[in-house]
Amino acid sequence: MGVKHKQKKNVWVHEINDIFRGMCGGFLFGTPLLYTMEVWWIGSIAKPSMVMLAIALTFIVVFLLNRTEGFRKPRHGSRPYEALTDTIEAMAIGIGCSALILLLLQELTSETSLREILGKIIFESVPFTLGVALANQFLADTGAETNSQTQKRSQETKRTGNNNSDKLHVTLADIGATLIGAVVIAFNIAPTDEIPMLAAAVSPPRLIAIIAVSLLISYAIVFEAGFSDQQKRRQQRGLFQRPISETIMSYLVSLIAAAFMLWFFQKLTFSDPWRMWLEYTLLLGLPGTIGGAAGRLAI
Repeated sequence: MGVKHKQKKNVWVHEINDIFRGMCGGFLFGTPLLYTMEVWWIGSIAKPSMVMLAIALTFIVVFLLNRTEGFRKPRHGSRPYEALTDTIEAMAIGIGCSALILLLLQELTSETSLREILGKIIFESVPFTLGVALANQFLADTGAETNSQTQKRSQETKRTGNNNSDKLHVTLADIGATLIGAVVIAFNIAPTDEIPMLAAAVSPPRLIAIIAVSLLISYAIVFEAGFSDQQKRRQQRGLFQRPISETIMSYLVSLIAAAFMLWFFQKLTFSDPWRMWLEYTLLLGLPGTIGGAAGRLAI
């Protein structure tokens, strides 16, 4: 009885981990397009036939991706119908997460018509769902370390744990990777009119929610989704190399990158009020933070 209960528990743990990984992959690939007003407008005026076509095409592409890889950890002896269920699940994740961000950005409100809601969510969920399906192909863990490798890494960590120069090097590498990733994403969004448009309607509670979501997604991508040497990152010992402190540090770096991009493209000037700087920076900081997390995965 105890063995069956443990097996059932492990199945649920694996299921939750797979869903979590898919969500993080979706955020990495789909968030930039969620800041594109042209997609909002297309979704708003799309005919039901176009919405159904978008669903059908997304389903076909994601199904083909799931036949080769998908967002789950590789399974032995997987059955053909599992690609079908994985595709439905990937689309559900993409639709749910897209709706969450659109609600956060106030592109979906109580005054939005049902037709417009469905159009916006479906069209925005297309890249998000592709990100879910591609999560393992582009961001898969490089493989579990053997016990000897783990012990060797632990011994090296203990020997170098008090070396300030090593800590500084690791910290600077992380800051640099975060900065590059954040700039790459922010560079594509900062010159557009989406940020001023969103800032015009944003409220303080929304800004607090954006901060919380930014930190949560960044932490999840780097430390919980099982991407790219996650265990190795947990063992690093730089000046901020703890999951919480590293997440906060990288968020602040991403905000600096976002503010600089907004100033660089003249969306903000030094004569603008501090509240305007705060609103614009926090709004661009969400995709910038996700880019920063992707940058840290690359090192």
